[in-house]
Amino acid sequence: MRHQPAPLTRHLRVRRERAYTVLEFHGEIDIAAAAGIAPHLDRETDRPEALIVLDLGRIEFFDCSGLRLLSRARQRVLDRGGRLHLVCAHPLTLRVLRITGLARVLPPHPTLRAVLEQLEAACGPG
Repeated sequence: MRHQPAPLTRHLRVRRERAYTVLEFHGEIDIAAAAGIAPHLDRETDRPEALIVLDLGRIEFFDCSGLRLLSRARQRVLDRGGRLHLVCAHPLTLRVLRITGLARVLPPHPTLRAVLEQLEAACGPG
């Protein structure tokens, strides 16, 4: 079941997609945007066994503040026994993810559909 994204900030929307909580990042993710996103991200990643997808498909800019958000979300979800997946096709952001090594521990998928199809193939419908 798909619900319309709830605008938490101008840079973050949250919705449910099947069994997953999808956090869509929007616009320029810099230090100011990250400060507004962090409390919402922490709330979503605080649940035991959370199933989270971080979708960077609507970003225009992404700096080290955004990388910190991704790293923090990954660690929080893993610490609580959950699963975290990343959607990113933005060439410059992909390059930063590769250079920093984050792409090795949080491999990006090109689309949300690709993530969900891979998960269904591995685990069955969620």
